[in-house]
Amino acid sequence: QVQLVESGGGMVQAGGSLRISCAASGRTPSNYVTAWFRLAPGKEREFVAAHGSTSGTAYYADSVKGRFTMSTENAKNTVHLHLNNLKPEDTGVYYCALREGLYRANDWTYDYWGQGTQVTVSS
Repeated sequence: QVQLVESGGGMVQAGGSLRISCAASGRTPSNYVTAWFRLAPGKEREFVAAHGSTSGTAYYADSVKGRFTMSTENAKNTVHLHLNNLKPEDTGVYYCALREGLYRANDWTYDYWGQGTQVTVSS
């Protein structure tokens, strides 16, 4: 089993920045992908970004490309999502998820999920 714990988040004005983090513990696979999804009111959960543990490659949704960046602290099994130039439409609950193997953007392919952290961007 893998446990994921998110931290960070909060409320910020448009144009501001936040950092949210996801710490993994337990029996993490040797090759896995950590991803961020978000759920906004009235919308379906959508892919935001992902990072491959072995490849080190990061993947981003078009809506956040150039504004959001993922970084890692391998010794702590932690990934960070740096949210810059935030927009009101970035508001939502951000979930960390983990799957073994290759990158996928589909949320149903992820086996482990965190509890979510709220990000609110005011205009």
